[in-house]
Amino acid sequence: MNPQAKLLSITSLFLGTTITITSNHWVMAWTGLEINTLAILPLISKSHHPRAIEAATKYFLVQAAASALLLFSSMTNAWYIGQWDITQLTHPTSCLLLTTAISIKLGLVPFHFWFPEILQGTSLTTGLLLATALKFPPITLLLLTSSSLNPTLLTTMAVASAALGGWAGLNQTQTRKILAFSSISHLGWMAIILVYNPKLTLITFYLYCLMTVPIFLTLDTIKTLKLTTMSTAWTKIPSLTATLMLMLLSLAGLPPLTGFLPKWLIIQELTKQEMTPTATIIALLSLLGLFFYLRLAYCATITLPPNSINHMKQWQTNKSTKMLTTTFITLSIMLLPLSPMIFAAP
Repeated sequence: MNPQAKLLSITSLFLGTTITITSNHWVMAWTGLEINTLAILPLISKSHHPRAIEAATKYFLVQAAASALLLFSSMTNAWYIGQWDITQLTHPTSCLLLTTAISIKLGLVPFHFWFPEILQGTSLTTGLLLATALKFPPITLLLLTSSSLNPTLLTTMAVASAALGGWAGLNQTQTRKILAFSSISHLGWMAIILVYNPKLTLITFYLYCLMTVPIFLTLDTIKTLKLTTMSTAWTKIPSLTATLMLMLLSLAGLPPLTGFLPKWLIIQELTKQEMTPTATIIALLSLLGLFFYLRLAYCATITLPPNSINHMKQWQTNKSTKMLTTTFITLSIMLLPLSPMIFAAP
């Protein structure tokens, strides 16, 4: 891809995100989301492969439908209330339409169908942007309107997302699709606590990005797209593949690692809100995710390929791991001891 075109796309992404998260007016927020959608399309379709073109087309249609719903929601609210301010969304129909629009943009169940397909059709780098950076503006809009949203609807969608993200990821063999269903499952955890503690949703999103970025960067470094190639990729950079297991277990939420922190805080908050059955259900559903993360970790580090005479091992690369990757790996594994600072924060 032309460097100038890539620079223009990435600058537009920053611009669109900044406009959305800093705006008070619905039309400005919508404009920022539209800039984001148009900026990511060249990055999705840059390989000129039919699957990439299909992914770009699907992404455009889905995001255009969600943006139209969002604009319709804000116009309905302005018609009845006379307010275009984002925090003044109070009309019940507008709140329902906004929840639907943002759910489509994020890929929450039952509007999740587009996300795994699009992630499968793009490169790992673009997939990383789709799974992290492009979810920030819609989540910001949810945070700003959280006091007006329907808690029952959000809780239902959140539990459904956690369940489907776990179930659908079990039989996948493509790493990008597994990470897409992982993203859907984590969105369920963010949505379930949104109405009760919006700050906790933001912390969960930040920590999810922190754990997902090094996994995408590692898979991109060792050029692994399928589970079958993952079992033979350990010879390229053995140390990086070994830490991949810890990153995956952190994303699953096992206690000594960073990923345990958001799950712990969310279950604690749900129990305070007297929603113990919901907390129990979503905690049990996270075991489904743990299974496919363990499967990925098993393929990456514990499985050895058949060692027959005609088997060719991949050459160990001399390429050093980038500082950015190693920084994110360290944070995604060892951030849990800093949790008292989060508790102490006002």
